[in-house]
Amino acid sequence: MLDYLKETPSQTAGPYVHIGLIPNQAGFDIFANPFGPKIAGPSAQGQRIRIEGRILDGLGEPCREVLIEAWQADHEGRYDNPAFRGWGRSGTDFETGLYTFDTIKPGRVPARDGSLQSPHISLWLVARGINIGLQTRLYFADEDNTADPVLTIVDPIRRPTLLAHPQQRDGLPTYTFDIRLQGDNETVFLDA
Repeated sequence: MLDYLKETPSQTAGPYVHIGLIPNQAGFDIFANPFGPKIAGPSAQGQRIRIEGRILDGLGEPCREVLIEAWQADHEGRYDNPAFRGWGRSGTDFETGLYTFDTIKPGRVPARDGSLQSPHISLWLVARGINIGLQTRLYFADEDNTADPVLTIVDPIRRPTLLAHPQQRDGLPTYTFDIRLQGDNETVFLDA
């Protein structure tokens, strides 16, 4: 009799994550400098890009109350640059489930063994239904990622789940990166 009703998400992180962590998206203007999706300010050097995507559940449905944090190096592969914040916070849109970041394309950074990692952005997600925040990486499909020391330890069949694909939109390179929490083509998540 109730076959037409869909399963509702669990409430592990609570239904109000966005109010506490991204209050401006919930309509609360409480910070002078709100945390937001603009990682690179106007004085930051490098190629301007936009990252966008959706967080999808196991059924392929968009999750609409997810917090995503991004950390990255500047265009020269430096994290310590006073002209570049290197960190941003976005929430999925309540209607579409889309998240965005406006930034610059990062440079290559050294790995622990001294080799260079491919340009990437580290992402962390938290939402209801997620007990512990999930960490992943976004790599750029238009870069040579063959020698990246992290990506090369990922099963080759699963590597595409870590690649953002470019397109031009309104004169700006836009990289699409959907994150699948489970199911077919589940995104590779990393231990911290």
